[in-house]
Amino acid sequence: MVTLSLVLLLFSVQWSWAQEDPLLPFSEHLDPELNVRLRWGFDEIQGTIMFELTVNTSGWVGFGFSPKGGMTGADIVIGGVGPKGSYFTDRHAGGNSMPVVDQQQNYKLLSLTESNGKTVMKFQRSIDSCDKDDLYITNLPMKLIYAYGQTDDVTYHSTRRGTKELNLLKYMPRVNPPNSNFFDMTMVNFTIPTNQTHYHCKIMKAPAFDVKQHIYRIEPVITNVDLVHHLLLYRCPLSVTEPLDVECYTTVAGECMEVVAVWGIGGGAFEFPEAAGLPIGGNVGDFYYRLEVHYNNPNESAGRVDNSGLRFYYTSELRQHDAGILMTGLALAPGYAIPPKAKSFLTYGLCDTSYIPQVLEKPQDLQVFTVMLHTHLAGQKVRVGHFRGGKQIDLLAADENYNFEFQEVTNLGKTKTVKLGDKLLVECTYNTENRDTLTWGGLSTSDEMCLAFLVYYPAMNLSGCLSFPDSTALGYAMGATDINSFLNMMFTKTWNDTSINQYQQTLKKIDQVVIVMNSFNNASYNKGTLPDLKVIPPAPCMNGCVTKHLALLSLLLCLAVHWAFF
Repeated sequence: MVTLSLVLLLFSVQWSWAQEDPLLPFSEHLDPELNVRLRWGFDEIQGTIMFELTVNTSGWVGFGFSPKGGMTGADIVIGGVGPKGSYFTDRHAGGNSMPVVDQQQNYKLLSLTESNGKTVMKFQRSIDSCDKDDLYITNLPMKLIYAYGQTDDVTYHSTRRGTKELNLLKYMPRVNPPNSNFFDMTMVNFTIPTNQTHYHCKIMKAPAFDVKQHIYRIEPVITNVDLVHHLLLYRCPLSVTEPLDVECYTTVAGECMEVVAVWGIGGGAFEFPEAAGLPIGGNVGDFYYRLEVHYNNPNESAGRVDNSGLRFYYTSELRQHDAGILMTGLALAPGYAIPPKAKSFLTYGLCDTSYIPQVLEKPQDLQVFTVMLHTHLAGQKVRVGHFRGGKQIDLLAADENYNFEFQEVTNLGKTKTVKLGDKLLVECTYNTENRDTLTWGGLSTSDEMCLAFLVYYPAMNLSGCLSFPDSTALGYAMGATDINSFLNMMFTKTWNDTSINQYQQTLKKIDQVVIVMNSFNNASYNKGTLPDLKVIPPAPCMNGCVTKHLALLSLLLCLAVHWAFF
């Protein structure tokens, strides 16, 4: 199915990994001597962040956030295990003196242990805060401070303190494993056509490796930044045995379906977590790969030569898992049409993982650590709902302010498990108020898509899990007798708020055709229905004062309510 491979993604994801706990995927030593190690993970949907501080001491430990890197204005927690048991307090510092205990204790202690000369303190708080003594955790670099003592007498730390600046919510390590090198897969002196939209494909082999390697970093190599809109690399089935250089979706190029690498406008490099890498060489097989480049040439510039592609950094030091990418969302099929003049029109794509065993012999649960979301110009929002046992258990990812020109990767902040039998619902919201004609699903930027890509481990021979409205059911519900009468009805229909709403409701209630496809283009087709997606509210602040939006007015109101009861 050619339409399964039509996608735009970013490789600007930002990750590091600590293999011990998938809820704490990020890890940094805060001091040069490696005595203080911080691990963390977060859930932006729930609005919480979790920390684990490990310090080489049997005394007290302290950690916090500072406006300028010192004590003044710092938001601090201090804890330890003393003769009378463990202690833990939320504090703030007015200057270079003992931090004062906060009136509101907004940090929640999860565990606190001491053994073999190490103290390990795990705790949680809201990403946002409604306490004047706490600092907001932003998606910009923040100054973290630490200190510790040699005993449980919380006194002056002397030289046992320090500061390190980290971006907790947009963390980007640079991993340089031993025995590493790189290779490029690019276009070679390709003259870009004057078409406004052109997809060009080059089928080629990657370098051969006798022993399996892991790709750990992928970088874009862009020679025409104003014309190259996105890049994708697909692994071809073993039936593809010859190189090819041709316009996409016209020949055998369409057989290469399994996405293994992507980049899109606004994105940068992609670093795999230390627990996983993209496999190549060895017993992985001697595959051909298809490089797809989308050229967006609105001014129809002529004579431009391009050598864009991707650079792959690899190492023989293998990670714990092979990583893979699973395409989910709405397949391009009849009925994927968005009416004009719509202020907010919703479409849905369903992935029912209970059908994965129909195309794989040994399927496993998916450990998802990144989700990449994609629509085109009309897209306003994208959400991925996670359902288990008929109930919504989570929003796997959500972008409430989707920007086509800067399509950020959604970093989950922790590993989320998608069990076999779970359902994923990709919901896209579109605005077509400035359009006078139907917007169809398709390749061009003026067409539309609704996709979410899950980056997960361990990799399986799985390429897609998508759905589209059952065309027979849709035609019947719309009063059409065949596809031609349906298309004619869509083109001649008078679109207003009533008819738009009726069409949207029809699309949602009819049966869906759920497709699951493996790496060898074998697919299963089953029927399914769309569950109801709800926006999960974020967790309240630890003191019960809910502050999702931290505008000054709501902050003052929240504090006023609190003070009224004290």
